[in-house]
Amino acid sequence: MAECRASGSGSSGDSLDKSITLPPDEIFRNLENAKRFAIDIGGSLTKLAYYSTVQHKVAKVRSFDYSGKDTEQDHEPPYEISVQEEVTARLHFVKFENTYIEACLDFIKDHLVNTETKVIQATGGGAYKFKDLIEEKLQLKVDKEDVMTCLIKGCNFVLKNIPHEAFVYQKDSDPEFRFQTNHPNIFPYLLVNIGSGVSIVKKFDELLQLASRGQHTNVDMLVQDIYGGAHETLGLSGNLIASSFGKSATADQEFSKEDMAKSLLHMISNDIGQLACLYARLHCLDRVYFGGFFIRGHPVTMRTITYSINFFSKGEVQALFLRHEGYLGAIGAFLKGAEQDNPNQYSWGENYAGSSGLMSSSPELCPTQRARSGTFDLLEMDRLERPLVNLPLLLDPSSYVPDTVDLTDDALARKYWLTCFEEALDGVVKRAVASQPGSVDAAERAEKFRQKYWNKLQTLRHQPFAYGTLTVRSLLDTREHCLNEFNFPDPYSKVKQKDNGVALKCFQRVVSALDALDWEERQLALVKGLLAGNVFDWGAKAVSDVLESDPQFGFEEAKKKLQERPWLVDSYGKWLQRLKGPPHKCALIFADNSGVDVILGVFPFVRELLSRGTEVILACNSGPALNDVTYNESLIVAERIAAMDPVIHSALREERLLLVQTGSSSPCLDLSRLDKGLAVLVRERGADLVVIEGMGRAVHTNYHAALCCESLKLAVIKNSWLAERLGGQLFSVIFKYEVPAE
Repeated sequence: MAECRASGSGSSGDSLDKSITLPPDEIFRNLENAKRFAIDIGGSLTKLAYYSTVQHKVAKVRSFDYSGKDTEQDHEPPYEISVQEEVTARLHFVKFENTYIEACLDFIKDHLVNTETKVIQATGGGAYKFKDLIEEKLQLKVDKEDVMTCLIKGCNFVLKNIPHEAFVYQKDSDPEFRFQTNHPNIFPYLLVNIGSGVSIVKKFDELLQLASRGQHTNVDMLVQDIYGGAHETLGLSGNLIASSFGKSATADQEFSKEDMAKSLLHMISNDIGQLACLYARLHCLDRVYFGGFFIRGHPVTMRTITYSINFFSKGEVQALFLRHEGYLGAIGAFLKGAEQDNPNQYSWGENYAGSSGLMSSSPELCPTQRARSGTFDLLEMDRLERPLVNLPLLLDPSSYVPDTVDLTDDALARKYWLTCFEEALDGVVKRAVASQPGSVDAAERAEKFRQKYWNKLQTLRHQPFAYGTLTVRSLLDTREHCLNEFNFPDPYSKVKQKDNGVALKCFQRVVSALDALDWEERQLALVKGLLAGNVFDWGAKAVSDVLESDPQFGFEEAKKKLQERPWLVDSYGKWLQRLKGPPHKCALIFADNSGVDVILGVFPFVRELLSRGTEVILACNSGPALNDVTYNESLIVAERIAAMDPVIHSALREERLLLVQTGSSSPCLDLSRLDKGLAVLVRERGADLVVIEGMGRAVHTNYHAALCCESLKLAVIKNSWLAERLGGQLFSVIFKYEVPAE
């Protein structure tokens, strides 16, 4: 977030440069590729939306042609890697005070290059007031859109695409925001937009600051002032307001501005809450979203509205607030103007690298952000290649929470993991530079990445709620976004290439050893192989230290690292009994790491299931994250294994083994945002077993995920702090086999 140094508008881009701490090109990012615009101008704030194309680098893998070669004798890698340019779509949203509108329009005009449109969609009261100015500055025709239609369209968009968009406000919690998991069906709901028209004072922020220091009980008449305490017959507590400003009508004294402001805010907020509650009850709704300039994250406002809704509805209606409520109109106006492109057919994801995040204006929680006036607030949304949906096998999608630990809530865990990610930063920078040995500016870009991610971590130390619920997953995803921002699409590409090559050479020996075992011994060996493979996680410091210091550390050495049975969580006996029964119809397996993990751990396990008559869907990440295997890498690996193994070969040919992408580029797994094609396949094949492997996918996320079919969650704990928290030690084993209740 960029804070203004001086107030007042200017007439050129130069004056904009002088008024803010961030360079304008870091606020209006990628403006030269902007294609379409929309603007929402309220009584106090301007919200600009524009769509642009973003060019960035991606790592591509391609299989070599091995025809006529003895690949077992080759020292060549199993595939080649190339870095290519790719163009994707991004939505940019910038929010600023109306004071700066002229300077901002000048800057935009000077930097417009590739816009495809001659029209700008506009909504809000300012669409009329500033129409001539916009048309003069941008040479775009203003097309005015209905305010309420835009707000609803915008609200639908953020609720569908941003998982932790809505939150409840809890007065005495630390932090005070409690984010809600998005319901798969966002309707029905009531949206209450409280804009600048509600505030009847010139300096609304000053009023709120006064109110935060005031005591309304000095001005308001309470129930206890009338009855001497609570009115138990009517169920009225003693501290309930009986009459706003009641004491000012009877007492001959001066009242402080602070107390008067607090009383006024309570009166307005209670009235709004009661009206909203009446409408909600009239239409049988239990969710009410509040937005507008009146809210803007102000604790006193949210606290009063929450109390009012709860009181008048007797707890049956919930007051919810939105992280991006200020952008609803701009988003809706943009969607109206882009209807021919059907933007709702895509899924979108927040780009943490280019978004400001939610900032508290509480004086106690964040003094540096107390003065909210004069700030530029940013939001970026990237269009995802494929639409994302729920996994059909979730028992109750509406109550599914991917993450095991909420770091927003757990201060001790939050402190540990933020420090952990800070300490790992040098290693990530080193790996990023090493992944691009031919680049002259790799070191410079890596330093920019370091600074950006470090700044994000410091923001999250002070404002853990900035991007919704803070989790290990969100910290990992933020790091990936920042790496992509500076064109490090796959820092582990060379590591994965080497690891896959080494593991492929061992595949036949491992499978032959398994085939020589009797049935029961083989089942345990297969599980131990899965677990040993999962040790090879370059994202875990305890492992990367070993791999870098001992190049000979391999599959057999990893097996020796594993905890002896009984494991920390050990359902193996129950799993073995299940295997003695009929085969599963279809298993969905979420793979984790490249190299030893997928080739020597997962594929032998897949091979055994296929031999039992079970079809297998093997799901891998769509994009790179750490050394996790990607879908494109898995295709090449499977092709190489099929050339060596008739079981895999025939299963691929007969489509009993299907390789699919998850739609994710994260080391963790959100089962509510998976590739639509994967979900369709799961339904069509009647999957009745889900296997989730890896610490990120099965421990940091989905450890408590309830499915409507059998599931295996297995991982090796490669973090000593986490192992201790779970009651184990480093390299403790999680083997969790679950059967849904009848």
